[in-house]
Amino acid sequence: MTEPATETRSVVVEREFAFPAERLWRALTQPHLIEEWLMKNDFKPEVGHRFNLRGEWGGVLDCEVLTLEPQKSLAYTWNFSHEDAAFDLKSVVTFTLTPTGAGTHLRVEQAGFSPTQKQAYGGAHAGWKQFFTRLDELLARPD
Repeated sequence: MTEPATETRSVVVEREFAFPAERLWRALTQPHLIEEWLMKNDFKPEVGHRFNLRGEWGGVLDCEVLTLEPQKSLAYTWNFSHEDAAFDLKSVVTFTLTPTGAGTHLRVEQAGFSPTQKQAYGGAHAGWKQFFTRLDELLARPD
């Protein structure tokens, strides 16, 4: 007897930002800054903290901080309950910051898309690119 396939896919988006890791870290972990580039939230940079991200489309993501290594990495669940299995998502988002000569390389991976969630997968890929554009605009503003 064979087990059903539990293969999942990940969306990975990477970009180098012309800013130090400390500046990116603030944008990833301070609620008022997260709201400016990602979504409204009640985030706290504490492992185990449960929070919500509230999208402009009216959706609410249930999240929990899984790992936190200041200025290096941050991971949290990114779960969206939906009656349509194509959009019912249980995933993990991991941000990895790596200093470079010109600033900081930021890699985001959202893992957990089933093969049947093609539209959600494509939407996440496009969404993270838009979020990164907004993040870059936020970082470019003077403090």
